[in-house]
Amino acid sequence: MSNFEIPDSLLTWFSKCPFALTAFSGGVDSSLVAWLANHLLPDRNLAVISASPSLKLSELDNAKQFAFEHKIPLKIVVTREMENEHYLENPANRCFFCKQTLYTELADLAKEHPECRVLNGTNTDDLGDYRPGLEAAKEFQVRSPLAECGFNKQQVRELAAGLNLSCWDKPASPCLSSRIPYGLRVTPEKLRRIEQAEAWLQEAGFPVCRVRHLEGTARVEVPPEDLDRLHQLKSRMTLHFKQLGFLETEIDPEGFVSGKLNRVLSSPLPPVRLDSFPKLHNQLFT
Repeated sequence: MSNFEIPDSLLTWFSKCPFALTAFSGGVDSSLVAWLANHLLPDRNLAVISASPSLKLSELDNAKQFAFEHKIPLKIVVTREMENEHYLENPANRCFFCKQTLYTELADLAKEHPECRVLNGTNTDDLGDYRPGLEAAKEFQVRSPLAECGFNKQQVRELAAGLNLSCWDKPASPCLSSRIPYGLRVTPEKLRRIEQAEAWLQEAGFPVCRVRHLEGTARVEVPPEDLDRLHQLKSRMTLHFKQLGFLETEIDPEGFVSGKLNRVLSSPLPPVRLDSFPKLHNQLFT
């Protein structure tokens, strides 16, 4: 660890936490929360990650490595969202059913530790986006130390960098199901196909990429500055993707835009307000 000081707000927040059970995904936000919990609550914390079909195997491996490097206690569970017909139908609030399944597992684990608090990596930027999973967090009274202490995404990265956490600049990597447009069914086969296609792109030198699964068509997104280079590889990419099961491959001329599939939602959705969280607004534990 560096000599970088943890902000007082987070020190105070964790000082009120009897036991922390962190919903860990391997992303920078939940990695920071898991690290803080382990550093500030030794022997009173556990990170939990789901080995779900919607999580890339490479992401699971990276998360396991992060926990090992920092001696963070880790438990791997297998959640059952793929058994939930509501999730498989892929409605606009699909994430709610995923997080509901995860938090049900965590609620059962929390019973093993008196006064345990379940934590997630939500930051204040997430509160202004369409994130149905936040409703599941609210339902299960999951706590969000980063959001509660006022940290946005940039501040999370700066803190992670200051603490010498290797994940500080890790690109966002939402679940594989987010590559399937709402209303098109989620299947394990589609998820594996997407994972294999994005792995090919990453090996080809495109660390930030998305393969949108439009039934038989793969629509590929990379940052705009990488589009020319990707077009040079299109014939090779199309051949490989056909071997994976895609009938056609398209390159999105707009390039990568996070949350692009949310554009189809018929009306603007209100942001989640910080004071709508249980006990969050200007409060700590009672």
